[in-house]
Amino acid sequence: MNRKELTATMTDRHRGVKPLARIAGTGKSVPDTVLTNADLEKIVDTTDEWITTRTGIKERRIAQRGEKTSDYCVRAARAALDEAGVSPEELDFIVIGTISSDMRFPATAIFVQEALRAVNAVAYDVCATCSGFLFALYHGEAMIALKRAKKGLVIGAELLTPITDWTDRNTCVLFGDGAGAALLVEATDERGVLSTYIGSGGDASHLLYNVAHGTAGWISTRQENESDLYLLMSGNEVFRFAVRVMEKAAIEALRLAQLSLSDIDWLIPHQANMRIITATAERLGIPLEQVVLTIQRYGNNSSASIPIALDDARREGLIRDGQTVAAVAFGGGFTWGGAVIRF
Repeated sequence: MNRKELTATMTDRHRGVKPLARIAGTGKSVPDTVLTNADLEKIVDTTDEWITTRTGIKERRIAQRGEKTSDYCVRAARAALDEAGVSPEELDFIVIGTISSDMRFPATAIFVQEALRAVNAVAYDVCATCSGFLFALYHGEAMIALKRAKKGLVIGAELLTPITDWTDRNTCVLFGDGAGAALLVEATDERGVLSTYIGSGGDASHLLYNVAHGTAGWISTRQENESDLYLLMSGNEVFRFAVRVMEKAAIEALRLAQLSLSDIDWLIPHQANMRIITATAERLGIPLEQVVLTIQRYGNNSSASIPIALDDARREGLIRDGQTVAAVAFGGGFTWGGAVIRF
């Protein structure tokens, strides 16, 4: 079902499906260090105008050596727990979407569980690149819907700057670090997660990837290649793929929620690139005034971008009680996802 068909078949405002899980609190944590476009002009051949025109980014937050992804997860998690008035002992799960884990193993969620003293929570990571938070939300909602859990944390977190090639002006201007968290509980009324949708397609895996620390790089006849340490991306192809699948994810999530595009008060897209965000909103027919934007001050936070934007929008008073939000993302792999949430 495409956008026109979705709008045509749902001309009245619907309340949608009854949610089984809701977001009771959110939180975020970003580094104190700000790297502006002016700062980047000093280390790579670029300009503020070039970066702003092509990406919409003015600055990004950069983690310092010695900091770990779990550090940011813990701070974001505590903010979400505090808002919800939930103690760590009450948590049944902690699911983290990340591609920048503290270690190859154990999962970063294990370190977060220990730091929070969430002794009753099962803890694990999901690897879905920039769609990671929505994949984690899918898992968390499912556990609550199946009555396997009552409360849990879903987190999107990345420290991407350590795997950024600071000599490549096409990629080093994009990324920032941080984490965002959401505390899920059982829904008791019409507020909550109305739908989650995830998808993947391996035929485009060559467009955005990182070889480092994987067995694909473990070939005895292959010489070490420094570029394997860094994130590699084919920008133009990624743009075309991203716009198409984010539109698809939004439409499918709305269909599952039994809502139409006119029911959406806010769109929270993955903050990848302003051109991608604008093109996605145009294809969906959603004005930019209804799009939550944080890319200008945080850059692309991968898995963390949607929960950071969600927390900012709630705390700034953009998202109010009774409003409905659609979140959409795409990521390397490729992966994509959508969710519809009523607050």
